[in-house]
This record gives sequence, C-alpha cells and structure tokens, in this order.
Amino acid sequence: MSLRSFLSGTGVALITPFKKDSTVDFNSLEKLINNVLDGGVEYVVTLGTTGETSTLTKSERVDVLEFTYNTVNNRVPVVVGIGGNDTNNLVKDLSYFPLKKATAVLSASPYYNKPSQEGLFQHYKNLAEASPVPLLLYNVPGRTGRNINAATTIRLAHEVPNIGGIKEASDDMNQFMQIVRDRPDDFLVVSGDDALILPQIACGADGVISVAANSFPNKFSTMIRLCLAGKFEEARIIHYQLLKGYDLLFEENNPAGVKAFLHSLGIVENILRLPLCPVSEDLYIRISSFLKTI
Repeated sequence: MSLRSFLSGTGVALITPFKKDSTVDFNSLEKLINNVLDGGVEYVVTLGTTGETSTLTKSERVDVLEFTYNTVNNRVPVVVGIGGNDTNNLVKDLSYFPLKKATAVLSASPYYNKPSQEGLFQHYKNLAEASPVPLLLYNVPGRTGRNINAATTIRLAHEVPNIGGIKEASDDMNQFMQIVRDRPDDFLVVSGDDALILPQIACGADGVISVAANSFPNKFSTMIRLCLAGKFEEARIIHYQLLKGYDLLFEENNPAGVKAFLHSLGIVENILRLPLCPVSEDLYIRISSFLKTI
C-alpha cells in the first residue's frame, strides 16, 4: 500500500487535552477531533510528541487511541505514534497496541542514545519487520539529538519494504530536497515544519504533519491544498497570514503554545503535565490577540 495515496495533504498532530486534575479530558478530545475534521484536514496523528505521549501511561495511550478511532469513525485515516529509544521494547509495543484500524505508525528516531547511521538503519529495519502496518520514519533531531541523514533515509526507503515514508523535521532544506529527489515513487515525504511547508511542497513534498492545524485547521489545510494544486500565489496569502502564528506556537514550548491557542478558542483546558507547563501570561495575551486577526 502506497502511503502517498492516503496521507498526502494535511495531517494534524493531535494534542492530548487534560482536565484540571490532570486526567485525560475525552470530551475535549472529541471536540478537538471533530473541529479539525470539520476544518478539512486529510488525516490525524495521535500519540505523537505533541500529544505529550511520554507522560501518558500505557493504559492511557490505549484509551486515547481507541477513543480516537471511535471518534474519527473512518472519516479520515489515523496514524499512530509509537517511538522511543529501546528497539526491543518498541517491537513489543507494535504487538501490544491496537493497530488494526491504523493506516500507519509514525516512529520518532531514538533519542538520547545517539546511535550511528547504521544503528538507525537497523533500528527502523527491526521495527518495519515487526509492524502490522506501514512505518513512517520521523526525523526530528532538535528533540532526539541525532539526525537521520538523507543517505540513511533513502537506503531505508529502497531496502526495507514496510517503510512507506518519512516525516522530515530537520529544518535542513538541502537534506529535504535530497530525500525528495532520490526517494522511490511510492515513498511519502511530509514535512514536520509548519513554517517551511510552502517552499517544501514547491520542492516536491506531499504534505505536512502539522501542529498549527490543531489551531486553525481550515486556513492551514486550505493553504496546503492550494500548494499541492500549484496555486502558490493564493497559498502565499494564507501563509503570511499565519506566519506570526507559527512563531507564537513554538516560542516557549510545543505543545504549550498550541494548548494556549486551543484554550483561547474554548476547545481545551490550558493544562499540561510536568515537566511541561503553560505559556507565560504575556505570550498567552499575544496568542489571543493574534487569533482575533485571523
């Protein structure tokens, strides 16, 4: 199955809403999912970095995943985040988590260990062989401390059958272009950088897994569809409307920024689990002011 057929366009990296007692707020999660689907996104990603998954228990992760499947109700594809720095445990997780309704698994590269490029290749090869659905690589060196270079990505794309694409979030446009140039025809390349996606689509990207699409799904997904249709002049108008918003989203922390946006919109409580905390009062005021402009 080619993921380019299912996951082009805008995917949204869903947050996990919490109540004031820090338990998962499923009512707000339902509201959020319906809001982004009504806004026109092409698919959702659950249990990713933006979902504060590292602070969720295993049972909470299963509950969030099952709730997401049920709320989405086959309206769009669901991608599931399963990543970490212990290859053997991740192989077990791929059997533990319910993935029959998933279109793909998104797996961030190992953090902290700082493996070699060969270690990264073998890590993903083992995961791909164990995964019941296609695997999406996730390169985000700003969080993991190690870059998956273009040569390793292309090697995985050509040599490991169950690897269907990559979410590339290195901020390195040259690396991004090398991957697009050398990938197999059916290999999905999506961005993890909201502010760079317009030029990246111009270079051949298939879309984005976005944080910003939590906050303004209609405008953002419209911009992506315009880009994919080659209508860059129209897309640029929206891009520059949202550009300040991207800065505000990531100024202090992700997902603290997007939770502040969603709280200002009345969708979720402004609650995070430590070690994350809400944005400063000054940033919250600027976020609320920005929302009034769009």
